[in-house]
Amino acid sequence: MEINSPEIYELRLRIEASIKRKIQTPADFDFLRGIIWERTHEQISTSTLKRLWGYVDGVDTARNSTLNVLSKSLGYNNWDDFVNKLKLENQTNSDLVLSKSVVSCDLSIGDTLSIAWQPNRVCQLSYLGNDTFKIIKAENSKLKVGDTFRCGLFILGEPVYINELRQNNGTGEPKLFVIGNKSGLTKLKVETF
Repeated sequence: MEINSPEIYELRLRIEASIKRKIQTPADFDFLRGIIWERTHEQISTSTLKRLWGYVDGVDTARNSTLNVLSKSLGYNNWDDFVNKLKLENQTNSDLVLSKSVVSCDLSIGDTLSIAWQPNRVCQLSYLGNDTFKIIKAENSKLKVGDTFRCGLFILGEPVYINELRQNNGTGEPKLFVIGNKSGLTKLKVETF
């Protein structure tokens, strides 16, 4: 099964909710491994959990045996039982965004947006108009001062997907890029002029 499938995404969310902890650091994966053992008396390696949560790149699918153990840790008989009961639930996966957010069309040219994400990444952006930003300060990031990109929405606690990232003073090919892929934005502040 594809690790980016809606069912596996929901499984990860429910596991995190059941242990009241977001899984995003190596210590979190070790903790989860111990919880799974306590609940099921079955082993799953930390590296398997990291791959399933997308913490480690290179794996696109999950084994059925892994999904069975994770489903059992939530009280289901197996993966099929989890999926079947999920289909029966009358829940929507859509909802209003209640976290702090910034929509670029609400900004004025020259406004400054400060963002941060783990581990200790910080950028300050200047709004150029038309959903376009220029990086005016960057710390501990692959993004550099002078880079430009387009983005229409920033949400605290969520990853930011940007397009048309232009680096090297605009001479490089435009790229797609994700900021805060594992834990989302930890800071989102607008300074208007």
